[in-house]
Amino acid sequence: MSNHEVAMTIEVRLEGFTLAVEDVSRSVEFYGEKLGLVVEANRAPTFAMIRVGGPLGGTIGLLSTRLPEAAAARTMTREQRAAIQVELSTDELDLLYEQLTARGVNFHRPPQDHPWERSMQTYDPDGYTVEFAQGRRGHNRPA
Repeated sequence: MSNHEVAMTIEVRLEGFTLAVEDVSRSVEFYGEKLGLVVEANRAPTFAMIRVGGPLGGTIGLLSTRLPEAAAARTMTREQRAAIQVELSTDELDLLYEQLTARGVNFHRPPQDHPWERSMQTYDPDGYTVEFAQGRRGHNRPA
């Protein structure tokens, strides 16, 4: 057995990822208050951590572009940011759509069926695409 085959048998989990944002407080308001996700740590103006999916779920880090390690993100265009997608899922897409629109979230793509899934999209304050899909990704084709 090669090293590559051995490495593939070890389970790897996604714990989270970090987005470079212009205003951490503004992003905390969007992800926490508007989307209703849990703000696990708020160290604004430099960093915050959003918990998705309960205590066993992952995190979205929000890192200020004013910090040296995120400064390069300041030159990203709106189109480049929109190409980065935060992909979330729910078992109640249409109900979530109603709740989030009532909280003032504007969806540029409301719930719709695609051959691979039913989903909806909005942009966060920095222009990253936030997508919600019905059911578990990869197992959620519309009926």
